[in-house]
Amino acid sequence: MSPSESSSPQPDPTAVPPAAGDAATPAALTARAPHVPAERLVAEMVPPPRFQGARFDTYIPDAKQPSQAEAVQVLSDFADSIEGGRTAEKRRWFARKPAAPKGPRGVYLDGGYGVGKTHLLASLWHATPAPAERKAFGTFVELTNLVGALGFQQTVRTLGEHRLLCIDEFELDDPGDTVLVSTLLGKLVDAGVALAATSNTLPGKLGEGRFAAADFLREIQGLSAQFRPLRIDGEDYRHRGLPDAPAPYDDETVTRTAYRTPGASLDDFPSLLEHLSTVHPSRYGAMCDGIEAVCLTDVQAVPDQSTALRLVVLADRLYDREVPVLTSGKAFDELFSEEMLRGGYRKKYFRAISRLTALARDAGALVADGSR
Repeated sequence: MSPSESSSPQPDPTAVPPAAGDAATPAALTARAPHVPAERLVAEMVPPPRFQGARFDTYIPDAKQPSQAEAVQVLSDFADSIEGGRTAEKRRWFARKPAAPKGPRGVYLDGGYGVGKTHLLASLWHATPAPAERKAFGTFVELTNLVGALGFQQTVRTLGEHRLLCIDEFELDDPGDTVLVSTLLGKLVDAGVALAATSNTLPGKLGEGRFAAADFLREIQGLSAQFRPLRIDGEDYRHRGLPDAPAPYDDETVTRTAYRTPGASLDDFPSLLEHLSTVHPSRYGAMCDGIEAVCLTDVQAVPDQSTALRLVVLADRLYDREVPVLTSGKAFDELFSEEMLRGGYRKKYFRAISRLTALARDAGALVADGSR
């Protein structure tokens, strides 16, 4: 058993007898409670595996949305303007001291679900030719977890050595954390760090999931002048021309597929939700290390908001890693109650549904392979 796993029982191999030639007994996420040192939290602040290949020239703008092509050009220019980037390197040949950067030190990508904001944010990270250890990319939650692990002053010192910090899904619905991160960003701007961010939408706003620039600039208070809003129009690419979410499978299909699939995990959904309450969300990524497919039986509606928010984080980590998710029970659009979908965290829940649906489509290939 690896150090990242506890002594919790593994899935019962007698539940559905594996067919001849099946893979080894699947792993269980409920048997994993990894310890993640603070150093790993810093080292892992890079674009997630799903976006390791993201580049400006791999972003395909929608011809009907000119703001998308404009965003590519603006962000490319922004990468060149960052100290340590191509433009700054050229200046050093002609001046003893690089000229102070002109204009805002940050850019804010403003758009709805699935228009490619994270792809563009990751492309900016890759296009800024500072060494990887001098660029950081993470979600708002990962940034607050880093502060919790290192302490505020050490986080300032650590990230203050960076040239670029990209923050995905800046959470406007948590006033305390917003003030904390805004204060941190102010310190980093003073240290010369360039910033880029996307954000969610504040509760109670019309046009759910659409545009949040005014909210973002107001909530970060004194930092607003440091950000140039960049609006990106478009529809959710995850659903462009794609079929509806696939229906869940039966328990036997999910279990047999887990045994046939190398690197798969197999868990009972209610047990997984209970286990998530015992693992800090900053460790969910490590909990998924080495997992090639997630198989879940008896998917049910989540019982409360705390559980729902933990599931959102897990969905993000699985989506980042492009891990297909195969399920039985309820469909993903039945995970959250109507009350939750009308509440202050509704954008997070809609994002989780969208991402899990995409991963469920990917999982269909696993079933098809097993039926041949």
